[in-house]
Amino acid sequence: MGVLGYIMQMQPFSVNDGEGIRTTIFMAGCPLRCKWCSNPEGFSQREIIGWYQRKCIGCGDCVRVCPQGIGINMNIERDRCISCGKCTEVCSQNARTRMVTYMDADDILSDIHKHRLFYAYSGGGITFSGGEATSQPELLDYLTSEIYDMGYSMDIETSGYFDFESVRPSLERMDLIFMDLKHMDPEKHRYYTGVPNDRILENIKNLGTLRSIDRPGHGPDIVIRIPVICGVNDSEDNIRQSAAYVHKVLPEARMELLPYHSFGMIKYEALGIPYDHPEFSAPDKERMDHLKDVIMSEGILIADYR
Repeated sequence: MGVLGYIMQMQPFSVNDGEGIRTTIFMAGCPLRCKWCSNPEGFSQREIIGWYQRKCIGCGDCVRVCPQGIGINMNIERDRCISCGKCTEVCSQNARTRMVTYMDADDILSDIHKHRLFYAYSGGGITFSGGEATSQPELLDYLTSEIYDMGYSMDIETSGYFDFESVRPSLERMDLIFMDLKHMDPEKHRYYTGVPNDRILENIKNLGTLRSIDRPGHGPDIVIRIPVICGVNDSEDNIRQSAAYVHKVLPEARMELLPYHSFGMIKYEALGIPYDHPEFSAPDKERMDHLKDVIMSEGILIADYR
């Protein structure tokens, strides 16, 4: 048994997280608490079992195998769950499911290797996501080192809130880095995400050090992403400030605007966590096109992986 870590999901055949067909590895643990987060199971690093009530037929098989004697509605007794997973093995409807699993890195690599032909013929590879992939630096370093030697393309999606030097070797192995910039206003950033944006802004600047001075053009491509949410960060002023900052510190980077979505709401149900944010909504296409024009007017090219 080698390096171990907490994995939310391994999603093969992904086409939205970089070029070609990819396997996206969602790694648990995130220092942010974005009010709109679509992956709440990734907040912490621990094994988690979810219960989807809408799928449950009430057969009671989960109750019969549970060593803790937890009933069908596990959300009212969640504090007693030891995440052994026995209930997930007998649930015929997948109403009980592992949402975070403690995995051996070598098992992850073995699973990745099964899809090598898809990577080769599509120009795809591996994308690290979360949660926050940089929150498990030892696991990330081991996986990226091994995958680099295999010759597969690697991308990473990150909130940007991490100690840069501790993950520099992993970042240097990447072909493409997606980094979020959720708001330029530090107080609004703290209000909506739980942390200020100073470290993120500094790390966007630090990304420029991954490109070799002696070998121009070498190093990962950079895409700064903004999850656009009406009334939160969709003002022209915020988008213009964001683009101006990126152009100043990382002029070769592109930017991508991602409209808000509520696809993760079902996960809150599975975890027994309330989610009530009717104030969040996605801008319409006309608004998104205008904001893209604002970015381009600041000298930044638009990326689109969706």
